[in-house]
Amino acid sequence: MVRRLDVTGADGVRLAAWDFTERTAPRTGPGVLLLHGLMGRASHWAPAAGRLAARHRTIALDQRGHGASEKPTTGPFTREAYVADAIAAVERLDLGPVTLVGHSMGALTAWQLAAERPDLVRALVICDMRASALGAASQREWQDWFRRWPAPFPSLDAVRQWFGADDPWVAERPRPARGAFFAEVMAEHPDGWRPVFDPAQMLTSRETWVHDAHWDSLAQVRCPTLVVRGLDGELGRAEAQEMVRVLPHGAYAEIPDAGHLLHYEHADAWWEAVSPFLNGVLTS
Repeated sequence: MVRRLDVTGADGVRLAAWDFTERTAPRTGPGVLLLHGLMGRASHWAPAAGRLAARHRTIALDQRGHGASEKPTTGPFTREAYVADAIAAVERLDLGPVTLVGHSMGALTAWQLAAERPDLVRALVICDMRASALGAASQREWQDWFRRWPAPFPSLDAVRQWFGADDPWVAERPRPARGAFFAEVMAEHPDGWRPVFDPAQMLTSRETWVHDAHWDSLAQVRCPTLVVRGLDGELGRAEAQEMVRVLPHGAYAEIPDAGHLLHYEHADAWWEAVSPFLNGVLTS
């Protein structure tokens, strides 16, 4: 049974962490911390957590502004705040030296944490996150995308349909998993279904990293690191391989047919790609 653990993050922000650890695995000591991406939540890691939790202490964190964690009106939603929250989770739950598994923005948080506090981190998995700058045009595209959301949605089926097939950002073929992904971050209100996060806060969070490249912090990561990408994801092969080259102890994995939500959309293939690495670092 998944247990909720309450953690106090930076600036006193209340964070919800979710312990997936099964009775067969240790409930204290070093473990795995799973960090979702922008607009995600801890429950998106459930398929991956289920595979880890039988043998390893496995915690997923709802980051500030997301899931069941606090959404402070005035923030901050800076890189420093997200990293400090993750450090607080590792230290207060006694997870170190931790294995960090991050997706998208959560992967950036993970490698910035590993660069800043190498004493806390045993190993790192980066899932579909670029080290290069995305730029102002990308931020404007996101602003326009949020404006196009037909929220409130009349039903969860409408959420699944719009994000899985009707959303202008969906590639040529429908992605039902993408619709399911967004259905998990919706809550019912008197007028319909709306996201549990504030879109304006998501844009603020993204603003703090989208304009900058992050190669310097990546190069400071000293632990074993796996860079994994979906063939149809946002991280290109050339950049992923350059990230591996920059990392002192980098490795590479690729998942055919997967998009940006590789761990959620193709959980079995994701596990096949990352399990040799995770089994090596978690048993060493």
